[in-house]
Amino acid sequence: MPIAWPPSRRGAGVTESAVGADAQFSETQWRSLRYLNLYRFLLASLLFLASAGLSSDFSPFLYEYSRLHVSVTAFYLLATVLAVMPLHRWRTLFNLQLSLHVAVDIVVLTILMYASGGLRSGFGVLLLVSLAGAGLVGQGRLVLSYAALATLAVLGAETYLALGGEIEPHQFVQAGLLSAGFFAMAISARLLAKRVLANEELARQRGVALANQTLVNQRVIEEMQDGVLVVSQEGIVRQHNPRAESMLGLREAADAPLADYSAALATRFAEWRSGAVGELEPFRVDASGLTLRARCVPTESSERDVLVFLEDMGRVHERARQLKLAALGRLTANIAHEIRNPLSAISHAGELLAEERREETQDRLLRIVNDNTQRLERIVRDVLELGRRDRVHREAIEPQAFLSSFLEEFCSKERVDPMVVNSARSNCPPLCFDRSHLHQVLWNVIGNALRHSRRDRDSVVVELISPDAAHFELHIRDDGEGVPAALREQVFEPFFTTHSRGTGLGLYIARELCEANGARLELVDNSPGAHFRIRGDLSGDGKSC
Repeated sequence: MPIAWPPSRRGAGVTESAVGADAQFSETQWRSLRYLNLYRFLLASLLFLASAGLSSDFSPFLYEYSRLHVSVTAFYLLATVLAVMPLHRWRTLFNLQLSLHVAVDIVVLTILMYASGGLRSGFGVLLLVSLAGAGLVGQGRLVLSYAALATLAVLGAETYLALGGEIEPHQFVQAGLLSAGFFAMAISARLLAKRVLANEELARQRGVALANQTLVNQRVIEEMQDGVLVVSQEGIVRQHNPRAESMLGLREAADAPLADYSAALATRFAEWRSGAVGELEPFRVDASGLTLRARCVPTESSERDVLVFLEDMGRVHERARQLKLAALGRLTANIAHEIRNPLSAISHAGELLAEERREETQDRLLRIVNDNTQRLERIVRDVLELGRRDRVHREAIEPQAFLSSFLEEFCSKERVDPMVVNSARSNCPPLCFDRSHLHQVLWNVIGNALRHSRRDRDSVVVELISPDAAHFELHIRDDGEGVPAALREQVFEPFFTTHSRGTGLGLYIARELCEANGARLELVDNSPGAHFRIRGDLSGDGKSC
């Protein structure tokens, strides 16, 4: 059974084809067609006024054809009015509209040329203008067909006049030259139009590419980890990215003085402009608590604006620390177990020697061997502890019970009088922390405080508070000499120690474990001894994290 094609579908196919054909014409071509129609309307208006309003002495038309040229110019004016007004809104069938307009021009101007005595009337020049306009607007072979149609019309009119004996035969040469001009004008206008359209398309593509690149650049600048400010030579901030706002702790509008953003940054900018310094010194922003370093880069803009890049020194130090940790991890992963095996043999041999009878000198040497093997064992154990950083299992921890149990174990193993370490009672809600990590953090921090304390009553104080409903702060203070200002930046670096029996890894590991649990270990100002603060999250419901 044959399948009948639905009539509605067949009509839809024609519509889709027409829409697809007109989709290839740009807005510029439709606008050019409208300008051509405006010219035709003005020309028709002038011709109508000349035919209907001027006397026979001044009219370009022959008197015997007065009725003809009035009727033709009236028709031409009506046709151009329709082309300018209703047809302008009908954005379909571009080629058909243009062809109708050109055909009307050719017919009307040829009739007027006949009514004015042939080529000597000058209406052939108006045909050149119409063909030039059609060449600029039209496409390909259509332009040549317009020139051919105009040629046939002119030659036909001249032939009719010649048969009536109204013109001389030599005027056919002028008609031929004019026809050649039709083709030359149409081809030249078309070539010019193609170049204009190609340049327009290239400009459009470049505009789109530039817009896309601008969006990409804007997104890159917004997502940069460094702050970026565009500053004028007078110190006025023209633009800045969101990272600069967070770094400076402000939300100033653009076109504000740099000093309103940061007085220290304005000072660094003035130093850079004066050329008195090479690399600018870092500065601290109180609003955000960050230490920043500014880098100024001049631009080639007309205003000679300056790009100011803000770099978080904390992130720089963190990257350096992570690189150091990675190198340390690769090293220790390969040799930790290899160290432990001979270390265990040395320790066991020392214990066997201690059971034998020996002199005092041998006892002293054995103590040196045992002390150093224990220290090496602690170093290996601390280094291997770093491997547990990523294995976090946070849980709700009852703080008072945990601290009481921890301090009892700590004082027992470290052989410390329980009165030396004092823990103030607190009603703090449950903490959100990995239990084994918190145990290791407290052991390292309190052990460090104990080594630098006087070991008197309450030499080490542990205090737990909750400054708000979502966070806790655990303060550990000692009564030692505190941390010198020159060493504060190095306290948390691996293998940095000021104690003869320290490994230099305790505070470093404690901070790493705190960060793994979303907490932060900080060194606060001396009071008068060292003061460390652990700030972390509380358990929301007291049961889970």
